[in-house]
Amino acid sequence: MANLILFTYVSLEDFMLPCFTKQYFGIDCFGCGIQRSLALILRGEFMEAFKMYPAIYTLLLFFGIIGVNIFYKFNYAQKLIRNLAIINAIIIAISFINKYIN
Repeated sequence: MANLILFTYVSLEDFMLPCFTKQYFGIDCFGCGIQRSLALILRGEFMEAFKMYPAIYTLLLFFGIIGVNIFYKFNYAQKLIRNLAIINAIIIAISFINKYIN
């Protein structure tokens, strides 16, 4: 019962790390929003998570494939990982630029 009461008062946002780039320089970094986006996914707010950090789903796929590849080597894994890394870099860069244009 005590765990349930504690769980209702403690949220993931209480444990998030601050962005040092934003804190010291006043600008967002390429990763700003990823922690909040993961918290939104865990709460089931999938569209809000995408709006917060557009690369979240491709990053989850990227790290999921890397994790699977550690234990089970499959054909074309390196090519798939490389292509997902490029796609993620493009999405992150576009969303970063879009954040400052709008």
